[in-house]
Amino acid sequence: MKIVVIGGGACGASAAARLRRLDDNAEILILEKTDEISIANCGLPYYCSGVIENESSMHVSSIQKFKNLLNVDIKLGAEVTKIDRKSKTVIVNGLEKLSYDKLVLAPGARPSVPPIEGISDNPKIFTVRMLKDAENIKSFVKNNNVKNAVVIGGGFIGVEMAENLSLLNGVKTTLIEQASHILPPVDKETAAFAQNIMREHGINLILSDGVKFFTKEEIVLMSGKKVAYDIVILAVGVKPETSLAKDCGLDIGKTGGIKVNKNMQTSDPDIYAGGDSVEVEDFVTGEPALVPLAGPANRQGRIIADNIAGYNSFYKKTIGSAVVKVFDLAIACAGSSEEILSKKNIPYWKTFTFGFSHANYYPGATRTMYKLLFNKDGQILGVQAAGYEGVEKRVDVIATAMRANLKVWDLIDSELCYAPPYSSAKDPVNILGMHADNILKGFVKPAFYEDIKGSLLVDIRSKEEFENETIEGAINIFTPQLRTRFTELPKDKKIVLFCNTGFQSYVASRILIQKGFNNVYSLTGGITLYKELIKNAVKSLQSTGV
Repeated sequence: MKIVVIGGGACGASAAARLRRLDDNAEILILEKTDEISIANCGLPYYCSGVIENESSMHVSSIQKFKNLLNVDIKLGAEVTKIDRKSKTVIVNGLEKLSYDKLVLAPGARPSVPPIEGISDNPKIFTVRMLKDAENIKSFVKNNNVKNAVVIGGGFIGVEMAENLSLLNGVKTTLIEQASHILPPVDKETAAFAQNIMREHGINLILSDGVKFFTKEEIVLMSGKKVAYDIVILAVGVKPETSLAKDCGLDIGKTGGIKVNKNMQTSDPDIYAGGDSVEVEDFVTGEPALVPLAGPANRQGRIIADNIAGYNSFYKKTIGSAVVKVFDLAIACAGSSEEILSKKNIPYWKTFTFGFSHANYYPGATRTMYKLLFNKDGQILGVQAAGYEGVEKRVDVIATAMRANLKVWDLIDSELCYAPPYSSAKDPVNILGMHADNILKGFVKPAFYEDIKGSLLVDIRSKEEFENETIEGAINIFTPQLRTRFTELPKDKKIVLFCNTGFQSYVASRILIQKGFNNVYSLTGGITLYKELIKNAVKSLQSTGV
């Protein structure tokens, strides 16, 4: 059997390697139109700054390894210009005709380049997708005395590029994002942590503003604001590469990606497709989606190989687990965001907690903010986290729980490793499950940042803590005093109790609920989350000149 793989990235290379392990007699050929194969694309921002020093480190595998160890043939600079499904052949570089028994389409995606005046043929504007792109950026910065760097787009790559450009000596970095916050997979509260730390490290953030046009020296924004630049990185997303699929008549999905079934087969049973070019099913919403992530691409390559070799293998939807480094901070997420759930009209509950990275009595413990989204049946819809240690560990645990269709109650029962240097007896994952359980059972009514305005705010911390800092307009009744002072509070007004992170206010709300109060709420995340959101709001207003 002859298998031709178009594309030598994560999906294509994984498919070829897996297929060889399953069938040592198959004839396997990878056609890659560039001169790069198995490049660590996710590491490109760090290579641009020199955090990853050696170019050799960016190669996940090599032509020699594929040929010598796996007996897989590779042709670089081999662009497939046509697929003839009837004759089961492909045309390479417009000349060479090659036959196949099974074809794997893994062409990946290309950087989006919006039709904005001043982009075309501008030597100062770059995209980041291939190793050569990073080499060009490094060379340009080195040879052109770059002082002002601008990143357009606040997704994962945009944020990573902004951080790494800011690490270069003498480079002032600005990030421009058209949406109201960076990092689209997470919500505004989680993004606020990233935005605050980026500003603390000197990155200028311009939000809720887009590019109108480029001059040779300045970027003119929709707001009229002008930003000087020596180099621009376009990081406004990617588009699935589907030209070959369209030209040969394969079905294209609603999102613009190649349509495949659970076996990763296209509408032609002899052609498989995977990676950034295909449309997948979202785990939470059940709707078609484009999820250009390395993990799913590698798994899809393995599944394609299994099916070609005769082993029935399925792709089981995409959760979209992801993590990004923002200086010392880690932002991680899995599943749907609140914004997506609201947009799709999917009912949900939410809660915020703060958990220590390990036992707080053991030196070096740091706090992580968690946001959990779930429904009335206890189904976990999404999780987000922002912190410094163990962040991705807990998100991974919850993503695994989602994959196994576990409920929030199962998080309570999760038996996770514990020793003081690593965790707490009640892990943050357990605490999230307990919070959700309390909400669903009606033991507590959660309040959020948006509930503060118009409510009676009660700071239930000690007098000393209250006098040190509080939320404007709040009154102070220390939790132990509530049992005797509850008569000072009205029962006909919405009351929001708050403390540092939300636990003490939960205890206080239980006291009042058992005293007959039905309109009392606990501010999830407490004043700690409130301060982070206020800091972000103030800086955002300052950046717009308001």
